[in-house]
Amino acid sequence: MSQTLYKSPFSRAYWRDAVEDFKKPRTMAFSALMVAACVALSYLQSMPVVNNIKITWGFLARALCALVGGPVNALAFGFVEDTVSYLMNPTGGYNPFYIFTTMLGVFTYSLFLYRAEVTVLRVFLAKLATNLQNVFIGGLGTFLWYSGGKGYWTIAGASAVKNAIMLPVQALLLVVLFGALLPILHRMGFLPDQAGRLRLWKKPERLDREKAQAAEKAPWED
Repeated sequence: MSQTLYKSPFSRAYWRDAVEDFKKPRTMAFSALMVAACVALSYLQSMPVVNNIKITWGFLARALCALVGGPVNALAFGFVEDTVSYLMNPTGGYNPFYIFTTMLGVFTYSLFLYRAEVTVLRVFLAKLATNLQNVFIGGLGTFLWYSGGKGYWTIAGASAVKNAIMLPVQALLLVVLFGALLPILHRMGFLPDQAGRLRLWKKPERLDREKAQAAEKAPWED
């Protein structure tokens, strides 16, 4: 696979690689595996955090698929995963609005993680962004279909408290998962070399240049 990493998704080359990766059979196979993982994880007992706030596990498989497949694949994966997960474990009425929120969530993960040097900060920011979507966009879906007379800001406020409490736990779970799986995914050819391990932070480019210059320095120049 291409070894190119990108600082941001704002380039034609980034999206060209995203389209190419989406077309690959191995990406489709990995996405199908992550759909199955989401369904299996939905049957696991959720993790209690405080009061009635619990963490489910599907976000782990969604983030992994976003990391490997990229933003174009994320949209297709989100549509299929939400539909299959509901059909396999239906709870309440089927609401197409939540297909959109799932697609958007996986898409957002990919903008932070796909073809990037994965750092703890990036993982945290990716989870923060998806949790904010849960608050404002997920809250809108709850308001439109299940509000029971509650106002939008009441629903969004309650969701904000819930997501703020879950954020550090979810981010920690993602950091542990990525720390374990990034080297394996790299050896399997799913990730570029520089993305093959989790970093605490990204070093300034100045330090990288100085290190490269030191390596090229002739012995008699010391």
